[in-house]
Amino acid sequence: MAAELEGSKSLSGLLSGLAQDTFYGHPGITEELLRSQLYPEVSPEEFRPFLAKMKGILKSIASADMDFNQLEAFLTAQTKKQGGITPEQAAVISRFWKSHKTKIRESLMNQSRWDSGLRGLSWRVDGKSQSRHSPQIHTPVAIMELEIGKSGQRTLLLQDLYKSKCKDLYLPVWSLTNGLHLEAPESEFLCLEFDELKVNQVLKKLSEVEESISTLMQPA
Repeated sequence: MAAELEGSKSLSGLLSGLAQDTFYGHPGITEELLRSQLYPEVSPEEFRPFLAKMKGILKSIASADMDFNQLEAFLTAQTKKQGGITPEQAAVISRFWKSHKTKIRESLMNQSRWDSGLRGLSWRVDGKSQSRHSPQIHTPVAIMELEIGKSGQRTLLLQDLYKSKCKDLYLPVWSLTNGLHLEAPESEFLCLEFDELKVNQVLKKLSEVEESISTLMQPA
């Protein structure tokens, strides 16, 4: 491998370029661009396998979301394998991951979402004004309002419109699977109504979720 591939400054730039292309989705980061800007003295034939190796290492680190102990063990193993990396290259990769771990992780999490995420939640207790059964009128109910959408600025005008509609709207039967949907380019608003029984069921489920998370977070 050419001596030019050993430079730490060029490798740091290469890792940044690979991150832009692989994790942040920035177009235009091509193999030829990286080679010409960072390793102009290296032939395409030499640069291509080097690029593939660094890209593979970076992907392995990111996909495993390695902590710093795992990172050091992984890079040490890479320095000892045939055709691996040098200790100097391992040091550059380590510094890069420690500086960019959080941002790369957030980007990967955003890309892995199949649909929109929860952007806001509010609730209030109100009285039911309509019901198929007269005794249920004026019984207290919990009104939960969810804002679901992509990251970015909220559509405040539509949000205000939604809240005014939701405030005056009381449908007879609401559950976790029913709600009022008002769609916007950036957000969708969902209004849910729960009676006391539904609230208790939700709280029980949330308690079970909290216990499961606590169990998983405990050290082995």
